[in-house]
Amino acid sequence: MTTHRLAFSKLDTARFISHLDLMRTFQRAFLRAGIPIKHTEGFNPHAFVSIPLPLSVGYSSTCEVLECQILGEDPDLDAVPERMNAVLPAGIRVERCYVAERPVKQIAYVNYIVTLEYEGGAPFGADTAIQELLARESLIMQKRSKKAKSGFTEVDLIPLIAKSTVEERRDTVTLDLVVRAKDPGLNPELILAAIRQECPQAAPDLTMFHRRAVLDQSMEPWE
Repeated sequence: MTTHRLAFSKLDTARFISHLDLMRTFQRAFLRAGIPIKHTEGFNPHAFVSIPLPLSVGYSSTCEVLECQILGEDPDLDAVPERMNAVLPAGIRVERCYVAERPVKQIAYVNYIVTLEYEGGAPFGADTAIQELLARESLIMQKRSKKAKSGFTEVDLIPLIAKSTVEERRDTVTLDLVVRAKDPGLNPELILAAIRQECPQAAPDLTMFHRRAVLDQSMEPWE
C-alpha cells in the first residue's frame, strides 16, 4: 500500500505538545476531517501514523513530516491540507500531502536555529567564545544513556556538527547549526550545555530552539 506524507509546521503554543499527544492529535484530526487512513488490526485498532524524527517538547519547527496511508483508490491529496487545518489546533498547520518516495534512512542531518537571549544584552565577546568552542578539535560532553550502567555516556560533539555559524545581535546570539540526525544524532541542547560549562560568560537567560530543515547526505532537503 502507498505511504503518504504530511509536511507540517509546529509553532507558537503547539511547541509544548508532546510527541505522544501530537500523534493523538493527528489521529483525531483525520477522524474529524473525514479522511480514512489505515489502522492496525486487532481488538483495539490504532491509526497507522508515524513521525520519522520526533521533535523535543518546546521546539518549534517548519519542516515536520508525518507518515500515514490514506485509503481509497485515488485519494485527493491536494485537498488534505485544507481539510486537516480546519480541525487541527492552533500552531499546527499542514502545508502539503504527497506520496512518499525517499526512504527515511536517507535522512542524515538536521538544521537547527538556536537563539540565545540575554536580559541585559549579549555579553561582550559571547559570539567569539562560542565560535571558538565549536571550532575545537574535540568537545567531550556527557549525555544520558539507558545502556550505560552509570546512566551516562561520553560523546564528542565536534564530529556530529557538520556546519555552524554564530551571529551576535543586541540582545541575542543566534546559532545556525547543521548536526547529525541519527546514528548517532546530536540534540542541540547538548551544545547549550557545553556553552554553559565551557563558556559560562556566554550562558543565556533564555534559549529558543527551531528546526528549520531535514537534510540528506548531500545537504539537500529530504522529503
